[in-house]
Amino acid sequence: MLIKRKSIEKEESSRPARKPKYAPVTLSEQEGVRYLHFGTEWVQGAMRIRKPNWPELEYAQQMMAWMLWQPQPRHIAQLGLGTATLTKFCYTTFPDATVTAVELNPAVINICASMFKLPPNDARLQVLEMDALDYVNDPANAGTLDALQVDLYDATARGPVLDTAEFYQACASCLNDDGIMTVNLFGDHPSYARNTKAIKFTFAQVICLPPVHDGNVIAIAFKRQRNIDLEALKLRAVEIVAATKLPAKSWVKGLAAT
Repeated sequence: MLIKRKSIEKEESSRPARKPKYAPVTLSEQEGVRYLHFGTEWVQGAMRIRKPNWPELEYAQQMMAWMLWQPQPRHIAQLGLGTATLTKFCYTTFPDATVTAVELNPAVINICASMFKLPPNDARLQVLEMDALDYVNDPANAGTLDALQVDLYDATARGPVLDTAEFYQACASCLNDDGIMTVNLFGDHPSYARNTKAIKFTFAQVICLPPVHDGNVIAIAFKRQRNIDLEALKLRAVEIVAATKLPAKSWVKGLAAT
């Protein structure tokens, strides 16, 4: 996540006993919103304390844009846990779906459970402590996902930590034929062109929504080519707004502008 906010509180978490070494997990709070940092001013996620399951940041809301085409997902996965925003929202919004989150840093998983209201694993929820690359390369995950949400930034905010064509090919292999991937990119950064090139090399169709915040751009990647019927999407957006209060109408406007 690439929004800057001055940290008002820094509490270093206990370092993991094993390599690799991770940046310290730190917190700040301002105006009823709790923020996660990795020892810097860069925000890795946010939670409004009174609405813990709501995606507070606009980029996180846009990461749900796959809902325009996937009204009843069976399996949703997130690569990168952050503050568990997407994981919690998907878990509570789609009671018939399985939700899997993949996070390498155990301190992030622990802080999400203790400070960001992440529920424990159960029959529908799995939070896995593992490398996202290992997850997408696991043959057991091939063709299992309706939606994949990729938000993989480190403390330095230099762009996604996994950005090769091989990585995105592995992501595509995890999706079923109708599957959709959303990726959080940083538009005003050299990594943007590299990532979009790699995604377009792999996926049949890629659409980028207009940038928000300090340059976050959400790419929507389709495993198969789609007819972008704006009138049908407007009707679907009305349903999403009524059911979830997500600003889905703005997503359709963004699609129309591309």
